Amino acid sequence: MSKMFEELDYAPTPIGAVSLRRRHLLALNTDVFEILLGEEHLMSSLFTASEVALADLGVAALTGENLDVLVGGLGLGYTAQAVLAHETAASLTVVDLLEPVIRWHEEGLVPMGTELVVSPRCRLVQGDFFGLVMSETGFDADRPGRQYDAILIDIDHTPERLLHGGSKSFYTPDGFQALQRFLKPGGVMGIWSDEAPDPAITELLGKAFDEAWAAPVVFENPLQEGREVTQAVYLGRKA
Repeated sequence: MSKMFEELDYAPTPIGAVSLRRRHLLALNTDVFEILLGEEHLMSSLFTASEVALADLGVAALTGENLDVLVGGLGLGYTAQAVLAHETAASLTVVDLLEPVIRWHEEGLVPMGTELVVSPRCRLVQGDFFGLVMSETGFDADRPGRQYDAILIDIDHTPERLLHGGSKSFYTPDGFQALQRFLKPGGVMGIWSDEAPDPAITELLGKAFDEAWAAPVVFENPLQEGREVTQAVYLGRKA
Protein backbone atom coordinates (compact mmCIF):
# COMPACT_ATOMS: atom_id res chain seq x y z
CA MET A 1 0.00 0.00 0.00
CA SER A 2 1.15 3.57 -0.66
CA LYS A 3 2.16 5.94 2.11
CA MET A 4 -0.86 7.49 3.77
CA PHE A 5 0.41 10.97 2.87
CA GLU A 6 3.33 12.28 0.85
CA GLU A 7 4.22 15.75 -0.40
CA LEU A 8 5.84 15.06 -3.76
CA ASP A 9 7.00 18.62 -4.39
CA TYR A 10 6.70 22.17 -3.07
CA ALA A 11 7.81 25.24 -4.98
CA PRO A 12 7.36 29.03 -4.97
CA THR A 13 5.63 30.71 -7.92
CA PRO A 14 4.72 34.33 -8.80
CA ILE A 15 1.23 33.82 -7.31
CA GLY A 16 2.23 31.79 -4.25
CA ALA A 17 3.68 28.43 -3.32
CA VAL A 18 2.30 25.33 -5.03
CA SER A 19 2.50 21.77 -3.82
CA LEU A 20 1.78 18.35 -5.27
CA ARG A 21 0.50 15.87 -2.72
CA ARG A 22 -0.49 12.22 -2.77
CA ARG A 23 -2.62 10.66 -0.07
CA HIS A 24 -4.14 7.22 0.29
CA LEU A 25 -7.89 7.04 0.89
CA LEU A 26 -8.64 3.93 2.89
CA ALA A 27 -12.38 4.24 2.25
CA LEU A 28 -11.82 3.91 -1.51
CA ASN A 29 -8.51 2.03 -1.38
CA THR A 30 -7.00 4.47 -3.84
CA ASP A 31 -4.31 7.11 -4.10
CA VAL A 32 -5.46 10.69 -4.65
CA PHE A 33 -3.21 13.34 -6.15
CA GLU A 34 -3.86 16.99 -5.32
CA ILE A 35 -2.44 20.35 -6.39
CA LEU A 36 -2.62 23.15 -3.85
CA LEU A 37 -1.85 26.86 -4.09
CA GLY A 38 -1.01 27.71 -0.51
CA GLU A 39 -3.87 26.02 1.35
CA GLU A 40 -6.28 26.36 -1.58
CA HIS A 41 -7.11 23.17 -3.47
CA LEU A 42 -6.73 23.62 -7.23
CA MET A 43 -7.29 20.10 -8.51
CA SER A 44 -7.79 16.53 -7.35
CA SER A 45 -7.47 13.29 -9.27
CA LEU A 46 -10.65 12.17 -7.50
CA PHE A 47 -12.81 14.71 -9.36
CA THR A 48 -12.03 14.85 -13.08
CA ALA A 49 -15.39 14.45 -14.85
CA SER A 50 -15.82 18.12 -15.69
CA GLU A 51 -12.19 18.56 -16.79
CA VAL A 52 -12.71 15.70 -19.25
CA ALA A 53 -16.08 17.13 -20.28
CA LEU A 54 -14.43 20.46 -21.12
CA ALA A 55 -12.33 18.67 -23.74
CA ASP A 56 -15.08 16.38 -25.01
CA LEU A 57 -17.68 19.12 -25.36
CA GLY A 58 -15.23 21.52 -26.96
CA VAL A 59 -14.07 19.02 -29.57
CA ALA A 60 -17.62 17.73 -30.17
CA ALA A 61 -18.72 21.26 -31.06
CA LEU A 62 -16.31 21.25 -34.02
CA THR A 63 -16.38 19.54 -37.40
CA GLY A 64 -13.57 18.38 -39.62
CA GLU A 65 -10.21 16.78 -39.09
CA ASN A 66 -6.73 18.02 -38.14
CA LEU A 67 -7.99 20.26 -35.37
CA ASP A 68 -5.63 22.65 -33.59
CA VAL A 69 -6.55 22.88 -29.90
CA LEU A 70 -5.17 25.08 -27.14
CA VAL A 71 -5.78 24.46 -23.44
CA GLY A 72 -5.24 27.16 -20.84
CA GLY A 73 -4.29 25.51 -17.55
CA LEU A 74 -2.43 22.21 -17.20
CA GLY A 75 -3.04 20.98 -13.66
CA LEU A 76 -2.91 17.20 -13.47
CA GLY A 77 -3.48 17.05 -17.21
CA TYR A 78 -6.94 15.48 -17.53
CA THR A 79 -8.33 18.04 -19.98
CA ALA A 80 -5.25 17.73 -22.18
CA GLN A 81 -5.36 13.93 -22.01
CA ALA A 82 -9.03 13.97 -23.04
CA VAL A 83 -8.26 16.22 -26.03
CA LEU A 84 -5.59 13.81 -27.24
CA ALA A 85 -8.07 10.93 -26.98
CA HIS A 86 -9.86 12.48 -29.98
CA GLU A 87 -8.23 11.40 -33.23
CA THR A 88 -9.45 14.61 -34.88
CA ALA A 89 -7.09 16.63 -32.64
CA ALA A 90 -3.93 16.96 -34.71
CA SER A 91 -2.12 19.31 -32.34
CA LEU A 92 -2.48 20.42 -28.76
CA THR A 93 -0.79 23.35 -27.03
CA VAL A 94 -1.13 23.63 -23.25
CA VAL A 95 -0.27 26.95 -21.60
CA ASP A 96 0.33 27.14 -17.85
CA LEU A 97 1.66 29.98 -15.73
CA LEU A 98 3.38 27.74 -13.19
CA GLU A 99 6.75 26.21 -14.08
CA PRO A 100 6.57 23.58 -11.29
CA VAL A 101 3.32 22.16 -12.70
CA ILE A 102 4.93 21.64 -16.10
CA ARG A 103 7.99 20.13 -14.43
CA TRP A 104 5.82 17.62 -12.55
CA HIS A 105 4.66 16.29 -15.89
CA GLU A 106 8.19 16.24 -17.27
CA GLU A 107 9.37 14.27 -14.24
CA GLY A 108 6.38 11.91 -14.28
CA LEU A 109 5.18 12.82 -10.78
CA VAL A 110 1.51 13.08 -11.81
CA PRO A 111 -0.84 10.08 -12.20
CA MET A 112 -0.44 9.95 -16.01
CA GLY A 113 3.34 10.10 -15.78
CA THR A 114 4.99 11.70 -18.82
CA GLU A 115 2.13 10.85 -21.20
CA LEU A 116 1.62 14.44 -22.31
CA VAL A 117 5.33 15.23 -22.55
CA VAL A 118 6.13 12.32 -24.88
CA SER A 119 3.11 12.79 -27.14
CA PRO A 120 4.19 14.12 -30.55
CA ARG A 121 0.88 15.98 -30.80
CA CYS A 122 1.26 17.86 -27.51
CA ARG A 123 3.38 20.84 -26.48
CA LEU A 124 3.56 22.27 -22.95
CA VAL A 125 4.30 25.99 -22.76
CA GLN A 126 4.99 28.10 -19.68
CA GLY A 127 3.24 31.44 -19.97
CA ASP A 128 0.52 33.74 -18.68
CA PHE A 129 -2.56 32.62 -20.59
CA PHE A 130 -4.51 35.80 -19.88
CA GLY A 131 -1.57 38.01 -20.73
CA LEU A 132 -1.14 36.21 -24.04
CA VAL A 133 -4.85 36.68 -24.82
CA MET A 134 -4.37 40.44 -24.59
CA SER A 135 -1.07 40.45 -26.51
CA GLU A 136 -0.69 41.26 -30.19
CA THR A 137 1.06 38.01 -31.08
CA GLY A 138 -0.95 35.45 -29.12
CA PHE A 139 0.13 32.02 -27.95
CA ASP A 140 2.79 30.93 -30.47
CA ALA A 141 5.98 33.00 -30.60
CA ASP A 142 7.01 31.21 -33.80
CA ARG A 143 3.68 31.94 -35.52
CA PRO A 144 2.37 35.33 -34.36
CA GLY A 145 -1.42 35.52 -34.57
CA ARG A 146 -1.82 31.76 -34.87
CA GLN A 147 -5.46 30.71 -34.70
CA TYR A 148 -6.94 27.56 -33.14
CA ASP A 149 -10.10 25.57 -33.67
CA ALA A 150 -10.74 25.45 -29.93
CA ILE A 151 -9.39 27.30 -26.90
CA LEU A 152 -10.38 25.53 -23.68
CA ILE A 153 -9.78 27.22 -20.32
CA ASP A 154 -9.45 25.50 -16.94
CA ILE A 155 -7.73 28.05 -14.70
CA ASP A 156 -10.15 29.92 -12.41
CA HIS A 157 -12.68 28.24 -10.12
CA THR A 158 -15.46 30.04 -12.00
CA PRO A 159 -15.58 33.20 -14.12
CA GLU A 160 -16.51 35.00 -10.88
CA ARG A 161 -14.24 33.16 -8.39
CA LEU A 162 -10.79 33.90 -9.70
CA LEU A 163 -7.51 32.23 -8.84
CA HIS A 164 -5.82 35.62 -8.78
CA GLY A 165 -6.61 39.12 -9.99
CA GLY A 166 -4.72 38.86 -13.27
CA SER A 167 -7.71 37.35 -15.10
CA LYS A 168 -10.42 39.79 -14.02
CA SER A 169 -10.44 41.79 -17.27
CA PHE A 170 -10.72 38.62 -19.36
CA TYR A 171 -14.27 37.75 -18.28
CA THR A 172 -15.80 40.70 -20.11
CA PRO A 173 -17.12 41.17 -23.66
CA ASP A 174 -13.85 42.96 -24.52
CA GLY A 175 -11.79 40.10 -23.10
CA PHE A 176 -13.76 37.51 -25.05
CA GLN A 177 -13.44 39.60 -28.21
CA ALA A 178 -9.67 39.72 -27.71
CA LEU A 179 -9.55 35.93 -27.48
CA GLN A 180 -11.53 35.55 -30.70
CA ARG A 181 -8.57 37.00 -32.64
CA PHE A 182 -6.91 33.65 -32.02
CA LEU A 183 -9.90 31.47 -32.94
CA LYS A 184 -10.53 30.27 -36.47
CA PRO A 185 -13.92 31.11 -38.02
CA GLY A 186 -16.48 28.85 -36.38
CA GLY A 187 -14.00 28.09 -33.60
CA VAL A 188 -15.06 27.43 -30.02
CA MET A 189 -13.99 28.74 -26.65
CA GLY A 190 -14.77 26.61 -23.59
CA ILE A 191 -14.54 27.57 -19.90
CA TRP A 192 -14.58 25.14 -16.97
CA SER A 193 -16.51 26.11 -13.84
CA ASP A 194 -16.59 24.55 -10.41
CA GLU A 195 -20.25 25.53 -10.01
CA ALA A 196 -23.53 24.72 -11.75
CA PRO A 197 -24.43 26.72 -14.89
CA ASP A 198 -25.20 30.38 -14.24
CA PRO A 199 -27.47 32.07 -16.82
CA ALA A 200 -25.72 35.39 -16.18
CA ILE A 201 -22.42 33.97 -17.41
CA THR A 202 -24.03 32.48 -20.51
CA GLU A 203 -25.63 35.88 -21.18
CA LEU A 204 -22.22 37.53 -20.83
CA LEU A 205 -20.74 35.12 -23.38
CA GLY A 206 -23.63 35.87 -25.72
CA LYS A 207 -22.59 39.52 -25.85
CA ALA A 208 -19.30 38.57 -27.49
CA PHE A 209 -19.87 35.29 -29.32
CA ASP A 210 -22.16 34.43 -32.22
CA GLU A 211 -23.52 31.51 -30.18
CA ALA A 212 -23.19 30.78 -26.44
CA TRP A 213 -24.43 27.96 -24.24
CA ALA A 214 -23.72 26.12 -21.00
CA ALA A 215 -23.60 22.39 -20.34
CA PRO A 216 -24.08 20.98 -16.83
CA VAL A 217 -21.70 18.20 -15.82
CA VAL A 218 -23.26 15.95 -13.18
CA PHE A 219 -21.36 13.19 -11.40
CA GLU A 220 -21.53 11.29 -8.13
CA ASN A 221 -19.30 12.39 -5.29
CA PRO A 222 -17.21 9.28 -4.53
CA LEU A 223 -16.76 10.46 -0.92
CA GLN A 224 -20.49 10.81 -0.27
CA GLU A 225 -22.52 7.95 -1.69
CA GLY A 226 -25.72 9.07 -3.34
CA ARG A 227 -24.75 12.74 -3.50
CA GLU A 228 -24.34 14.32 -6.93
CA VAL A 229 -22.08 17.22 -7.83
CA THR A 230 -23.00 19.64 -10.62
CA GLN A 231 -20.34 21.69 -12.36
CA ALA A 232 -20.43 23.44 -15.72
CA VAL A 233 -18.75 23.96 -19.06
CA TYR A 234 -19.50 27.23 -20.86
CA LEU A 235 -19.02 27.40 -24.62
CA GLY A 236 -18.97 30.23 -27.13
CA ARG A 237 -18.67 29.98 -30.90
CA LYS A 238 -17.05 32.55 -33.15
CA ALA A 239 -19.04 33.55 -36.22
